[in-house]
Amino acid sequence: MITYAVTFALGCYGLGLLMNLWRVTHSDHVADRILALDTMVINVIGILTLIGVLFGTRMYFEASMLFAMVGFVSTVAYCRFILRGSIIE
Repeated sequence: MITYAVTFALGCYGLGLLMNLWRVTHSDHVADRILALDTMVINVIGILTLIGVLFGTRMYFEASMLFAMVGFVSTVAYCRFILRGSIIE
């Protein structure tokens, strides 16, 4: 039963990922693109976690934690670049 639930959740996260990809490519404002990229990071974290549950291994949980850290830092750096023009002061 858990296999069906994880498969359904993977499909939902995949659909959300495709919608965010569409938002990144067809957005008018830079802020919308940054928000869509950040949401894509969250969707990928969810997908990696679900794959870890499906296969029963801890490697995917560690990968999702690393992806979360890199995604957060990249979002902050990109926002800072847009607002100030440089990342390092």
